[in-house]
Amino acid sequence: MAYEPAGAPDYFDIDELLTEEHKLIRQTMRDFVKREISPYIEQWAQEARFPTEIVKKFGEVGAFGPTIPAEYGGGGLDYISYGIIMQEIERGDSGMRSTASVQGSLVMYPIYKYGSEEQRRKYLPKLASGEWLGCFGLTEPDFGSNPGGMMTNIKDMGDHYLLNGAKMWISNSPECQVAVVWAKNEEGRIKGLIVERGMEGFTTPEIHNKWSLRASTTGELVFDNVKVPKENLLPNADGLKGPLGCLDSARYGISWGAIGAAIDCYESARKYSLERVQFDKPIGAFQLTQKKLAEMLTEITKAQLLAWRLGTLMNEGKASTQQISMAKRNNVDMALHIAREARQIHGGMGITGEYPIMRHMMNLESVITYEGTHDIHLLITGADITGIPAFK
Repeated sequence: MAYEPAGAPDYFDIDELLTEEHKLIRQTMRDFVKREISPYIEQWAQEARFPTEIVKKFGEVGAFGPTIPAEYGGGGLDYISYGIIMQEIERGDSGMRSTASVQGSLVMYPIYKYGSEEQRRKYLPKLASGEWLGCFGLTEPDFGSNPGGMMTNIKDMGDHYLLNGAKMWISNSPECQVAVVWAKNEEGRIKGLIVERGMEGFTTPEIHNKWSLRASTTGELVFDNVKVPKENLLPNADGLKGPLGCLDSARYGISWGAIGAAIDCYESARKYSLERVQFDKPIGAFQLTQKKLAEMLTEITKAQLLAWRLGTLMNEGKASTQQISMAKRNNVDMALHIAREARQIHGGMGITGEYPIMRHMMNLESVITYEGTHDIHLLITGADITGIPAFK
């Protein structure tokens, strides 16, 4: 089996299942990450700095809303293309992929799916180009895995809505120009609204001291009697099905993205094992090291096949929430395990910024929690198997 110099394991010739367009998109994104992210990411992470300049660059390369129709500024691509883009970005860094997947799946997607034509034309082109950065407000300080319990609310004031409440752990929020926010109306129904930077009473405090996703910007959304124009309500979203549909799209992207982080860790460990000499031979010659590498490659291959099949189902409109849930949980868990094994192969060097391992490992500790925790996704599968929801 031949490996690409950049490191792209394909043990089961999965490339034969991809189109030439898929491969071209992958190479374009791989080159972009090598040029715009990889040389700087360790410094950004060490400094806990979100590089605001990356937003427009993502827009220029087509990383925002690749499945959104071209007439609104999107790429008009299929879901396998979207997955490949997320995989290549997360090979660079999970925080960078978070920036892109939030913009595409959690901001652009709901505006396209649930918004009016006027909303689509007003917001989507600016979000696609990276002129504007968006965020998604669902999680609250007291309601994460149970979003239906949210306290954020809107009241109909006649010519506008009055929005009150707070959201927590919101990627992109400190730098956002727009936020897609989910709140309960006076009848207790969950509705989506587009909240814009500059609306009085709307603030986005940043969360500091993170040990994970340090190159991503994370914050809160605080609403203190914010007057939201009626035309900013998403007309086609009603109930929890609205935000959960967005999460399906985002979780699908994560199932591919996590493979990218795993590949980066695996390739670094494989290369290091051939260079690091102990007891007069490379540590890659030892059985336990080979066991680790063989198991890493096996798990990556299984995840690649799972993601490809899920992408095919997404393209056909057949993928279920439960299938997406399984892929997200499995592939992130796989990537985190590989990061930990790769850290051991690197020995003490594995904790330094000379190698990407510890950064990926810390990032993946967030990825395994956000967009549905590992345990909640297990219970989603369990409920599907038994017909009994254990989380209610």
